[in-house]
Amino acid sequence: MLNELLHLDQELFLALNFDGGLFADRLFWLASGKLTWVPLYLLIICLLWRRYGWKQTLLAVVFMALSVVCVDQIANFFKTFTPKFRPTHTEAIAELVHTVNGYRGGLYGTVSAHAATLFSIAVFSLALIRSRVYTICILLWALFVSYSRIYLGVHFPMDIILGMILGVLMAVIALKLYRKTINYLER
Repeated sequence: MLNELLHLDQELFLALNFDGGLFADRLFWLASGKLTWVPLYLLIICLLWRRYGWKQTLLAVVFMALSVVCVDQIANFFKTFTPKFRPTHTEAIAELVHTVNGYRGGLYGTVSAHAATLFSIAVFSLALIRSRVYTICILLWALFVSYSRIYLGVHFPMDIILGMILGVLMAVIALKLYRKTINYLER
């Protein structure tokens, strides 16, 4: 059963990973960069500040950051203790993988830290900002950047899905702790 699932994961990866040309290569390379999204993070902080003021925004940023640190460490734990080769290091398909700028990622990619981080930030912030437009935009952003990891050849779809699940779960936990802290401070 597991071998069938891994084979299906490889087949889906090969269908989603392709050479989209120079424009697509640059777009997905940029999308996957961590500093690319700093303006978005600043926008999230501004939207939170407008709605909640500095005290709750600062607390929200702290809990969001804790959530990001947790998902990153959990993703690293899985990469260390349940190693699964990245597509670029999977012998059966490595020759078929489209990569960009020679980037092959580390050896293992069991859970995508990018996807976990993105969905942690997205779910945490959309629960507080509560705007239909924002919700659609932030989820599309998280999906787009998560897909960039497949396009770049460094994650299988299953790695992305596991990262998304981890990010959502950690965001929900962080939100509960954030709300309990706010309630405690307002007493």
